[in-house]
Amino acid sequence: MATTSDVRLPAEWEPQDGVMVAWPHAGTDWAYMLDEVTTCYKDLCRAIECDDEKLLVVNHVPTDDTWIRDYGPITVLRNGAPVMLDFKYNAWGMKFAASNDNMVNRRLADEGKWFAACLESHQDMVLEGGSIESDGAGTIMVTSRCLLEPNRNGAWNRQRIEEELCHRLGARKVLWLDHGDVPGDDTDGHIDTLARFAPDGVILYIADHDDTGTYPELTRMKEQLGTFTSADDVPYRLLELPLPHHIVDSEGHQLPATYANFLVMNHQVLVPTYGQPPTDQKAMDIIGQAFTTRRIVGVDCRALIEQHGSLHCATMQLPRGTLKNK
Repeated sequence: MATTSDVRLPAEWEPQDGVMVAWPHAGTDWAYMLDEVTTCYKDLCRAIECDDEKLLVVNHVPTDDTWIRDYGPITVLRNGAPVMLDFKYNAWGMKFAASNDNMVNRRLADEGKWFAACLESHQDMVLEGGSIESDGAGTIMVTSRCLLEPNRNGAWNRQRIEEELCHRLGARKVLWLDHGDVPGDDTDGHIDTLARFAPDGVILYIADHDDTGTYPELTRMKEQLGTFTSADDVPYRLLELPLPHHIVDSEGHQLPATYANFLVMNHQVLVPTYGQPPTDQKAMDIIGQAFTTRRIVGVDCRALIEQHGSLHCATMQLPRGTLKNK
């Protein structure tokens, strides 16, 4: 078994082979708005194809839902070679059906057409891709509310989970974010809705200055982020993202729209937009300050947010060496 020093979870901005998406269909919660969300997925796929990456569309194995960020393979580099880890997915603590989604990686691997890297079973641990964030240099950021939620890994405490993240993902330091919430989020506080790493020691985080119900919690989050240091004990530089103006569903419930749910690719960053041009552009400009060598491309995600997810939730990047040449 490789030691922790042999294993590293790459940052999202490191070289990639491609991006996975799971196509919406009538058997998912998208049935009532299938045309609308299909248009959104077509726009998303066109944006992905503008990069030099492959697009792996999952539409040939059964799926329960389309949030592939949370059941797609989590790829580590072990002795420099990619290994795809297949963690257990139970739909954010057994909130929804998940049996098909939990089998997607194994079914794709069994087909033998797609993955160049080996797929390794980690079904003894529940872990969602949206719940972890890596700076690529040994630091992994998570939220305590999500990873300590008992319907995921039962009685595992913070120390046990941290030990597993160090062993399986090669973390040298785990940053536990204890504050932060987006109304309408049903993931128990995924880190990719709140705070994201960027190159050169940057953390992009969301902030709300409209004095809504989220403001005190996000203020505490900002204060805690200001105390974080890397595995090498270097403080991070913080860049603040706005929150979109409130978006509500047909019943008046607030939806968890956030600009932190962006996807980093080889040559571009895809940023979710919500039909709010000034705020959308402000968020894209700030993300551009963190990713100066990449194009910043907006993708309208108003359809995605209707089912409480956004752009990053709907995608999973595949690091260099994971896909077969086709």
